[in-house]
Amino acid sequence: MAPQKIAQRKRAMRVADAVNKMEGVPVRCYAIELSNAWCEGKITGAQTKETLLKSHIEMARRVK
Repeated sequence: MAPQKIAQRKRAMRVADAVNKMEGVPVRCYAIELSNAWCEGKITGAQTKETLLKSHIEMARRVK
């Protein structure tokens, strides 16, 4: 992946994290790891969303 694309994705990630912080929504370390993998082109956006959704579903099951 081109360095410009990686930089663009990292900027997008920082903006998203900042918005979440302003809204009082904590960003889990696992979400940051997935976002970094997406930034570097190791996984797709769809894979990021799917993996994070599965993680949240599993957390919700444990809470019940």
